[in-house]
Amino acid sequence: MSVQFSGWEVVDDGASFPGVELEPSQKPQKRGVYTMYHGTSVASAKAIISNGFKQSSGGMLGKGVYVSRDKKKAAHYPLRSQISDRVVLELRVRPGRVKRIDQDNHPLQHTWHANGYDTAWVPPKCGLRSVPSGLEEDCVFDPKRVEVVGIANAPNPTIKQDLQQLVSNSQKNGKGKGKSAADVCSLCKRKTQQDSPHIKQQCWECGKNICILMTKHFCAAKP
Repeated sequence: MSVQFSGWEVVDDGASFPGVELEPSQKPQKRGVYTMYHGTSVASAKAIISNGFKQSSGGMLGKGVYVSRDKKKAAHYPLRSQISDRVVLELRVRPGRVKRIDQDNHPLQHTWHANGYDTAWVPPKCGLRSVPSGLEEDCVFDPKRVEVVGIANAPNPTIKQDLQQLVSNSQKNGKGKGKSAADVCSLCKRKTQQDSPHIKQQCWECGKNICILMTKHFCAAKP
């Protein structure tokens, strides 16, 4: 006895799923939400988790929040600090429109945001003298695009546990997050991009409401 059905199942490439990990050489896409890292001190980690990121006053790429998809890069910070005072925060980042900065004295090295970009991206091994490590780096202009979701590394298990508890409490209280719990699609259960609700429609076979970003939907065919 055969059973008729309609529907689909797809393999998601991750472009719209929060927390996707890209290789450092891959340029982040405008609508993507990616896993990145930020190195800081124990005290600063507590402040960031509790109150969110603040824009730096300057740096190699100007103002913004400096992050990297390479944990090795983040683990070097803060520079000239003791290893016992270094924490690597795991982040969820919405880079928006990205400008590639891959040469010294790039014409937009400090003015990329004024020219309509949300993030500046330095790809790995591009030869910038100011990045002797050759490791990938990003500068996100708006701190609201960066959310702490976990602790990738800490000096010891006790500090890591304490910081992770702070992250959990912050998420429960809605602090340090660029988006609220309401910005989740009720059908596919994914976070929506800012000001970009998911498109919903009825299944052509069973009439059930579906989201076009659902990875799976099956329904019994009508007799």
